Amino acid sequence: MHFKDFKDPYFAVTIPFNVTKAYKSSKNDEVSFFSKYLHDCMKAINAIDNLKLRIEKDEVVLYEVINASATLMRADNTFALSYIKYDENLDVFINNLESEKQRVLRTNDFYPPIDSLDCIHCSAMPWLNFQGHKEAVSGNRESVPKLAFGKTYKSDGELMMNLAINVNHALVDGYHVGLFVEEFQKNLNN
Repeated sequence: MHFKDFKDPYFAVTIPFNVTKAYKSSKNDEVSFFSKYLHDCMKAINAIDNLKLRIEKDEVVLYEVINASATLMRADNTFALSYIKYDENLDVFINNLESEKQRVLRTNDFYPPIDSLDCIHCSAMPWLNFQGHKEAVSGNRESVPKLAFGKTYKSDGELMMNLAINVNHALVDGYHVGLFVEEFQKNLNN
C-alpha cells in the first residue's frame, strides 16, 4: 500500500552473475547463449510468486506463467518487441524464441501481436558492461518487471554478466529479488 501510488514505484539493482557454466553448456549443446540464459532467467522468474504479480485496475493479480517480452534486433539494427511463450523445456522455449525472431525479421512491426501483462520486459545489451541501469517509465501505472542483460566479461578466470532488474516495490521487495538471484544463479550453474 505504501508504494502503490508513487509516481515511479520501481527500484532497481544491478547484479553480477557467474555465467561460465551456462556459456560452456550452450556451446556444448550448440544452442545460443542468449537462449540459454534467457530460459534460465525465466525459470527463476516463474519460481518466485512476487515476480508473477501484476496490478490490473487497482487489483493485484497472480499469473500462473510469466513469458518473456524481449527486444530483438533486425539486420538493419532496428529493434522490435517480442512475446516469447515460456516453457520449462529448453527445446520448446528455443522453438518459441526462434518463431518470434522470424516474425520480427519478416515485419516492420514494433509491437508483438500479444500485448499482455503476463510477461517480463527484457533487453540484452551485449555491447555494454554496465554497473547501473535505468529503464524508461511510461508514466502510467506499471507493474511488469524490467530486466537488462549486459556484456560478458572475465573476472578471476570466470565469465561474468551483469543483470539489471527493475521491479515495482508495491509488489516486490529486496527479499524477493534475493530469491530470484539465488534461483537464477542455480539455473545458470546446472
